[in-house]
Amino acid sequence: MMRRRITVVKRALTPGLAFMLFAAVLTGVALTSIAQQQEASPASRAAAAPQSADAQTLARGAYVAKAGDCAGCHTAPQGGAPYAGGLRMGSPFGTIVSTNITPDPRYGIGRYTYEEFARALRTGVARGGKRLYPAMPYASFAKISDDDMRALYAYLMHSVAPVAKPSPPSDVAFPFDQRWALIVWQRIFVPRGTFKPRADRDAQWNRGAYLVQSLGHCGACHTPRGAAYQERGYDESSPKYLTGGVNDHWFAPNLTGDAGAGLGRLSAPDVAAFLKTGHGAGVVAYGSMVEQIEDSSQYLTDDDLAAIARYLKSLPPQQPYGTYAPHADVARSPQNGSRVPDSLSAGYNVYQSFCARCHRADGAGVPHVFPALAGNPSVLAEDTTSLIRLLVEGGNSPSTLTGPPRQQMPAFADTLADVQIAQVLTYLRGAWGNNAQGVTANDVSSLRQLLHK
Repeated sequence: MMRRRITVVKRALTPGLAFMLFAAVLTGVALTSIAQQQEASPASRAAAAPQSADAQTLARGAYVAKAGDCAGCHTAPQGGAPYAGGLRMGSPFGTIVSTNITPDPRYGIGRYTYEEFARALRTGVARGGKRLYPAMPYASFAKISDDDMRALYAYLMHSVAPVAKPSPPSDVAFPFDQRWALIVWQRIFVPRGTFKPRADRDAQWNRGAYLVQSLGHCGACHTPRGAAYQERGYDESSPKYLTGGVNDHWFAPNLTGDAGAGLGRLSAPDVAAFLKTGHGAGVVAYGSMVEQIEDSSQYLTDDDLAAIARYLKSLPPQQPYGTYAPHADVARSPQNGSRVPDSLSAGYNVYQSFCARCHRADGAGVPHVFPALAGNPSVLAEDTTSLIRLLVEGGNSPSTLTGPPRQQMPAFADTLADVQIAQVLTYLRGAWGNNAQGVTANDVSSLRQLLHK
């Protein structure tokens, strides 16, 4: 679920992306003709004015907008006007800037008909035929129900103030700035059809599945990407779905039932509480999930949060990694009169000097204040990107209506050397019953270079 307000880093062209572009070039004449036909709308064309909407529809649309976190991506930080765009988002293709989706007729979506609006959200094709980059999760939004889509359209058209301001252009280098090539990508990878409830599941499960797969677009961050930047699964039928993915140098963790790095040891109420407050069973939100909770999930009803938790907890373990055995010998420490293994002693010393004050010597943290590190799924994750980034840059917990006060974690970029960060993270992943592979100084230095830290 992520995604924003962080350093942009461009990645090299992957073989899969290169193939996609090559395929697009081979069919360039035909595809360009299609694109030109789609864009060839007369300048004098005026979209039909949206019909007035009743209060119930507008309220539903406002809720749908919260569930989809529309403002989170379409509002610039530091005082940007709601829904006026301008948020810079990193991608492998360059910097993508979110667009103005206020009802302004010139710079926003004021001239969109409902059909054009639904087409943009479900297929990634804007009014006039412009292809949208998959930074917008239209692969998930394709599943939004007709009623929710109409309510969202009504809300944006009638309840959002128009802002007559263009959003800055995206900065995408050749060949990725050739949007017509997205015709191939969208035809291959974007699902078709709205969400279909499963007959073998009850209403609560289906509601949770709908929210996770469509409006919540959880897979956009928590599902790994393929060589062509496509999500490697869009629902529970795929063994890769929600097994974790890296986006803009944050690792969004595994949401399946894995007992190590997934949700296997969290209860459904723990998951619901986490989405409501950013805290659950010793786990605290970090990175771009902080903004998702602040802008979106904290506003969902308790019934919807319970439905999401029910669906996530139904997912079987996939891509298992890391284990937690709190009574294992590896949990030894001087606090209980035992000796720390030599392989962890250097990291133990760093931990005692810089971490134990908040996270405690036993890694238990402080409930509803500082996260536990013993048994924490993010500590046990196969990908250590987020762990390294948190130590380098620091972070903060969410500030929500019903949760505890925000807490700040300091940055250690100027305090700890790469080898010290690697040592303390290796200690975290091997202490108190945690069992996951260590971190190297090269892992740390590589990410520092990407983050320019």
